Amino acid sequence: MLEVKEASGMYITDVNEKQYLDLNSGISVSSLGHRHPNIVSAIEKQVNSYMHTMVYGEHLQSPQLHYAQLLTSYLDSSLDSVYFVNSGAEAIEGAMKLAKRATGRPEIIACRNAYHGSTQGAEALRSDDDFLRAFLPGLPGISHIDFNDQSQLHLITENTAAIILEPVQAEIGVQTPKNDYLKAVRQRCNETGTLMVLDEIQTGNGRTGALFAHQKYDVVPDIMTIAKSMGGGLPIGAFVSNKELMDLFTKKPMLGHITTFGGNPVCCASAHAVLKTITDEKIHQEVLAKEELFHSLLKHPIIKEVRSSGLMMAVELTKRKYLKHVVSQTIENGALIDYFLFNDRSFRLAPPLIISHDQIHEAAHKLLSAMDYAQKQYTKKS
Repeated sequence: MLEVKEASGMYITDVNEKQYLDLNSGISVSSLGHRHPNIVSAIEKQVNSYMHTMVYGEHLQSPQLHYAQLLTSYLDSSLDSVYFVNSGAEAIEGAMKLAKRATGRPEIIACRNAYHGSTQGAEALRSDDDFLRAFLPGLPGISHIDFNDQSQLHLITENTAAIILEPVQAEIGVQTPKNDYLKAVRQRCNETGTLMVLDEIQTGNGRTGALFAHQKYDVVPDIMTIAKSMGGGLPIGAFVSNKELMDLFTKKPMLGHITTFGGNPVCCASAHAVLKTITDEKIHQEVLAKEELFHSLLKHPIIKEVRSSGLMMAVELTKRKYLKHVVSQTIENGALIDYFLFNDRSFRLAPPLIISHDQIHEAAHKLLSAMDYAQKQYTKKS
């Protein structure tokens, strides 16, 4: 257990003054590192102006407007309306509700081994019965298909309100779309009138090397969900769609989704600073070179495979028994990595996008040292 004293840039310092290179970003949240000066400045400026007032449209709040304008300027013209919420899970809930409201259909399809949040609706999209059994009965009308298996796309029918999927599956250990899978899903949705919802909660804001992963894989969703790195460390999420679709929340019933703190002006000011910094400084355009450098350095006998989409990476080990030793020893070495929910042979690398080439070399040194340690533990026993 690490007791945090402070965090700045790429590093977190504990109460014993030990410094750790952050290779996890709080699970892809701190994409600009910790306490980025642009973010801190935006937060301070907004706090000194106003904080919460009203959120249901009675008050025009410029941080919401400025962020929405900036965000949609980088998206397809069909994604022109932003609904602010508090988190990624609530963004998924809003997308599920909007899909049902728009289509009048009862079924939602998700992919196996995906994670979309822990509220009851978002949790119902999970496929692992061992976890869900404790919370039954679940939300009805949910079914599952396998990511990258185009032979199952016929299960998307005229009864399906939406398919919700990640453009890159995160918690199974970074599985990227193969053979134009996302385009095939898009085509099937067009054929059946099903809404395509892409969960960009982990992949957004430059993580994969494009500003949003659907742009990298050349598809346009009907609804996109974002959160995590959106707020630069403050809690905020959103779902984005076209205005005609979003306007359905204003009638039958009016106030189709209500969220007291959605669009909090301080969080929106922070989100605006995040997006503006990434785009102004072209930080996302440096991600692929950094990804390539990681691949070139992470060579070790106990590494089976390194999978990635930009700086969203999974390092799979040859044996499951190595994993806990690599994670714990890497932390001991002064770098922070983490596990995945649905892959017990791989560890997560999701450093802040601002990581320098020198820091990537530092990270690789600490990781490879931890792998040496893990390998020795079992060489001694054999």
